[in-house]
Amino acid sequence: MNKLRKSGRSLVYLLALATLLLGFNQAAMAGIVTTNTIVNAQQAQHDRAQLRSLLARKDVRKQLESYGVNPQQAIARVDTMTDREVHALAGKVGKAPAGGDVLGVAVFIFLVLLITDILGYTDIFPFVKKTVN
Repeated sequence: MNKLRKSGRSLVYLLALATLLLGFNQAAMAGIVTTNTIVNAQQAQHDRAQLRSLLARKDVRKQLESYGVNPQQAIARVDTMTDREVHALAGKVGKAPAGGDVLGVAVFIFLVLLITDILGYTDIFPFVKKTVN
């Protein structure tokens, strides 16, 4: 009987401690999410998917390889671009004539990758001289 009372007392202390610790939870922070925020996030996802599908095409891959760009690195670069950069690039692709200016898009992607390589954000092209700081 004494053993049962002792184990019951331990259980009560444990439950009291657990209940006390539950009161120290962090309060959740809530904020207003605007429709524009949600639409912009969805648009960015759509633009990234559009650019990935463009870079997956055989003719674009071939053109990028002719410039010395690894298509996998180009896709990785699209994944690391900001939403604003992705939207601007997708806008340029959307304005290109249908089925006509794949070369222009490939040149634009090449230039974006070249500029990011010169600035030191990427390391894609071996012919770009890196400055050591």
